[in-house]
Amino acid sequence: MLPYIDFHPDLIHTNDWQTALVPTYYYFFYSHNPWYYNIKSVYTIHNIQYQGMYGWDVNEECVGIPVEDTKMLEMDGKLNMAKGAIETATRVTTVSPSYANEILDPWFACGLEKILKYRSYKLCGILNGIDNDSYNPATDMHMYANYSPDHMEGKAECKRRLQERLGLEQRPDIPIISMVTRMVGHKGLDLVRMGLEEIMNNNDVQFVILGSGEQEYEDYFSYIQSKYPGRACCCHGYIPELARKIYAGSDIFLMPSKSEPCGLSQMIALRYGTIPVVREVGGLRDSIQDSQYGVGNGFQFANYDTYDMVCALKRAIGGYWDRDGWKSLVYRAMTSDNSWSRSAQDYINVYADTIDNWN
Repeated sequence: MLPYIDFHPDLIHTNDWQTALVPTYYYFFYSHNPWYYNIKSVYTIHNIQYQGMYGWDVNEECVGIPVEDTKMLEMDGKLNMAKGAIETATRVTTVSPSYANEILDPWFACGLEKILKYRSYKLCGILNGIDNDSYNPATDMHMYANYSPDHMEGKAECKRRLQERLGLEQRPDIPIISMVTRMVGHKGLDLVRMGLEEIMNNNDVQFVILGSGEQEYEDYFSYIQSKYPGRACCCHGYIPELARKIYAGSDIFLMPSKSEPCGLSQMIALRYGTIPVVREVGGLRDSIQDSQYGVGNGFQFANYDTYDMVCALKRAIGGYWDRDGWKSLVYRAMTSDNSWSRSAQDYINVYADTIDNWN
């Protein structure tokens, strides 16, 4: 197509296995053609478990990599499109610096750790961002009331209306712990299932979860709602306007993921002044700094362990009762920079470096 539209790009950026054949085709079929000479490529991995693996008949029928070159795409006896892009792209990025390190480990890499280690010189991580115009508590029309870091009165009204809508006791004085998540194992819900009742039994808190997924977790959170009437609510499905109201109306946002390449929910929670409690993994590690010493924007725990999660939640709950300290923490959270402007500049820097310094 490029000659016909008279366009010669400096760089082509592709994402995930669905576009992984672009750098692969360029490497095999176009890189020595004078018209296409010196086009660089960046391949971004959003979640490494999705790799585009097929039997070799797909290559014969539609992909068309020459037999002598198929080793570039071969893994475990199958055609692997992600592997081909990692081999052939000029640079490889992923969606957080921590995830870029994690996918060198077999625990996270889903079989690609060897090729990623071999090609680690071209790998880097850039943290994703959120749309600060859309997720703006000062203007968001989905909220019950608007507020800003310097004028927080509306957050109390958001909390009151959320409690009213979800059938929770009208208690402005106690913290609401919330989750907006897919109800699947890698989101850390087995930790929540083992530790939530300890939190509910020993702390004056409320709990809200919105999401859908595996039946065992949907059933468990329905049980929690029935066991703690007026204190817990499980909303099945995904309702975008309710998600916004939960982010705005709750106080603590729980995200104990087993793996999380980047994560956006913790960034949205920060934007709405709802303090994240996260496991120290992937993009959660990079976007949340523990506030133990009065300088962070949330609470972290390191081990994938129920006790560690419960301890982090208890620290957050204890912090909530320190009114002055909590007010400062909320301000730091809301003024954290997780915008696409920051991420975009990081991508521009990678593009410039790739164009100027990589062959």
